[in-house]
Amino acid sequence: MTDTTPTNAKVYLETTVISYLTSRRSRDVVAAGRQELTREWWEKERHRFRLLISDLVLDEAGAGDRAAAERRLNILAGIDVLPVSQTAEAVAAEMIRRGLVPASAPNDALHIGICVVNTVEYLLTWNCAHIANAEIRRGVDEVAIALGYRPTVLCTPEELFRGWGSEHA
Repeated sequence: MTDTTPTNAKVYLETTVISYLTSRRSRDVVAAGRQELTREWWEKERHRFRLLISDLVLDEAGAGDRAAAERRLNILAGIDVLPVSQTAEAVAAEMIRRGLVPASAPNDALHIGICVVNTVEYLLTWNCAHIANAEIRRGVDEVAIALGYRPTVLCTPEELFRGWGSEHA
């Protein structure tokens, strides 16, 4: 049985989560599995957290195919929006400077920076290349602490799921 006890923990929804939530079922087995996990997390877990996004998420979600963008933006309607501040940009720049996130992926670093400066407990993402990656997590924690912030947990919906029961064993 899923624990639906509310928590005060803040969860930042990075754009990949919204994309998996709203996209048509993929024929790729890995992508389809992520879509199902995301939908299950959305249905069973999201109510336990204070959900947050940023202007950056809105910009990314609104790009691309018009119908797909509309589905993504409809899901995001009503979720509190964090600003993209100069402080968040500075934290992101430090992540890039230290080689934690490649310079070719500045938005990925900015998602992290927004969470760190706003003391968001969890950054939920399916971006395992530049965000929810064990090596990156350690370095991000070190940077956050060095800059005087509490680290943000970078994780996938699968990792932030209390509802694992016999159906997932």
